[in-house]
Amino acid sequence: MTTSSDFRAIALALDGTTEAPHFDRRAFKVARTYATLAADGLTANLKLTPDEQEFKAMLAPEAFVPINNGWGRQGWTTAILAKLSAEELKAALEMAYAHALPKVKAKKR
Repeated sequence: MTTSSDFRAIALALDGTTEAPHFDRRAFKVARTYATLAADGLTANLKLTPDEQEFKAMLAPEAFVPINNGWGRQGWTTAILAKLSAEELKAALEMAYAHALPKVKAKKR
């Protein structure tokens, strides 16, 4: 079982992550936002790929739920913190974080 404090600690330990207000939530981002934490601290939304979202929701449907709108179809997934171990939360955050890293421009030859 994890908490919002666990979430913040894991997210902010990822290199370059910053935290900022995002409507009624807290956003965590590097080049782009990869996660938001609900104001009540009970859930977080993570930016996964649609395939990753499907896998997480199939593997742990009590912990990962696709957001029921267009954002959800893009891979945004709600994580219920109390249903996750620290290891599961860390793995999911690292997955979302990887998608938010800056794109490296190819060197011109």
